[in-house]
Amino acid sequence: MNRLSPSLGPGHALPSWAAALAFVALWYAAAQATMWRVFQVELWPSTYAPDLIAHLLLGALLFGMARSLPRFMLATAAIFTTLTLGNAFKLTILGAPVTPDDFVAARNMFLLLGGWQLAGVILMVTAPLLLLGWMIDWRQRRTWFSLGAIGCGIAAVVVFPVSLTTAMDDYFDNSVWNQTENFQRRGLPIHLLQESARNLSRRETPPTPAQVTAALSQLRGPTEQPFVDVAGGATSLTPQRNLHMIVLESFWDPRPLKASRLSGDPLDPAFRKLWAAAGHSHGLAPVFGGYTANTEFEVLCGFPVTRDNVFFEGSLRRDVPCLPRHLADAGYRTLASHPNAASFWNRVNAYRRIGFQTYWADKDFVLDDMNREFLSDASLYRQVLAKLEPELRGPQPIFNYVLTYFGHMDYPLNAQRPAKIKAAKGHDMVAAYANTLYYKSRELMAFLRDLQRLDPDGLIVLFGDHLPFLGPNFGGFTESGLLASQRGDFTDAMFRTLVATPLIVIDGQRGPVAIGDLPFYQLPAHLLGLLGDQRPSIMDVTRQAPDRPRVRPLPGLHLVLGQKKVTTCRGAETDGAGCGVSTDWLNAVEVIKADLFSGAQHVLLDQHRPDAPFREASATPH
Repeated sequence: MNRLSPSLGPGHALPSWAAALAFVALWYAAAQATMWRVFQVELWPSTYAPDLIAHLLLGALLFGMARSLPRFMLATAAIFTTLTLGNAFKLTILGAPVTPDDFVAARNMFLLLGGWQLAGVILMVTAPLLLLGWMIDWRQRRTWFSLGAIGCGIAAVVVFPVSLTTAMDDYFDNSVWNQTENFQRRGLPIHLLQESARNLSRRETPPTPAQVTAALSQLRGPTEQPFVDVAGGATSLTPQRNLHMIVLESFWDPRPLKASRLSGDPLDPAFRKLWAAAGHSHGLAPVFGGYTANTEFEVLCGFPVTRDNVFFEGSLRRDVPCLPRHLADAGYRTLASHPNAASFWNRVNAYRRIGFQTYWADKDFVLDDMNREFLSDASLYRQVLAKLEPELRGPQPIFNYVLTYFGHMDYPLNAQRPAKIKAAKGHDMVAAYANTLYYKSRELMAFLRDLQRLDPDGLIVLFGDHLPFLGPNFGGFTESGLLASQRGDFTDAMFRTLVATPLIVIDGQRGPVAIGDLPFYQLPAHLLGLLGDQRPSIMDVTRQAPDRPRVRPLPGLHLVLGQKKVTTCRGAETDGAGCGVSTDWLNAVEVIKADLFSGAQHVLLDQHRPDAPFREASATPH
């Protein structure tokens, strides 16, 4: 029998196994204490035992491959700590645990960060992998036994995802709308296994022509009438006015943060006046604190995001006549500007597929006024206007889409932007955000004045993409009673607060338009109505009559927004005001969305057929 030593030789002695598993148990205890002290993240008491067993099983598989106990301890600590910290960070920032989709999207972190932050993320990702390779003893049969066991487990998940998901849901339960609670009742390894099986089980067969026809009939209603314009007053088939859409990173009204005791109003008084003229309208976003690309998808394509993943990354697989291509078919020049890495959130491919003809990214701008790694809005707007002026003087109408970058957490400012707003002690992140908003709103209004001078008849829409992150577990909001620290404790009003950002639509020289609370996926159809564009489009699918409650889906639930009341329909709940009707409506929309963006596009019938509801997609733009 081998003695306990740094070199384990051809086999592992019983004391070595005891030491290895004891190390995993000690690491687990330290990790749980750290998660609570640093991130205020904790499991349910009944979860600790199965979660510890899961970690011990993983530790046993890793130790079975290890060259020595010290190497095992280093590699295992690095792997487990990276996963645990990554999960805690996401929980505190976005209010949801790590999911399998996050591993696909993780590459975007390398594009977002710079300096020591980028170096830290690279170290967190590469160190565990390097240590794992350094740990494994490839010459031992026990190594291949462990790898075989892991391979069999992966094969079982891939081959039997539906059965595994059903069995795990029965044992560990599953809340469709409360992923934080799922993590708390499962622990991280079991949660990742369960959600990986669920992701694989969702590989649905694309909708058939019959399913698409049935969904279209349900969305049209019993009259079987074609989709029609509901904006009123539209007379032109081919719009000619320019459309300018400005998406403002983390732009929100901080006035309700009473507990932060801000020393002044961060928003420019001119913005306040303009927003009041627009009836204090709000756009309702599909995300909180990040995942801007999902808001982009909604405002550009007119369909809701209903799952906790980035739609641009894996669900947009076809060329689709979204708003940019729809306008390009009418002779518009379609332009997108965003001074971030071009490939972030797969925007190069996504923008091409939805019809943008030109995409100006970071390398197309002079990075001359930086707030750390973020180009200021003032510089972005100035450079966009310089690029647009020749276009505005020409005969061709344009769709000018601008996505700002300045305003990302942790809200840095450069020396030319000194702090103007103070906050209560302990509210440092709120203060940083308020000062960012101070400059962001003023730079926006300066740009708006220049844009309206150059294009007084243009249709201009501007809005925040999502609420800002102001602290762990919705901190910054919780102190003022706006949100609870856990989504499971949200009231209906809190869910509405979670998604509502300022929205202003300026209808040329007619001025601001009062829209009310509008889910972002319904914005494109509204804009086409204001442009006088009566051509059938895919954006018509999610249009609703003005007297119908508006529906804001979120992962696992949706909000039904009446004139005086908000109702949250959670998971499979269909009782309550409007839940049954809205659930059926959303299910029909999901069928059309699946057909359009990843299916056979049966809904895009040959335009010469008399029953064709939409135009055929045009060729992919250059």
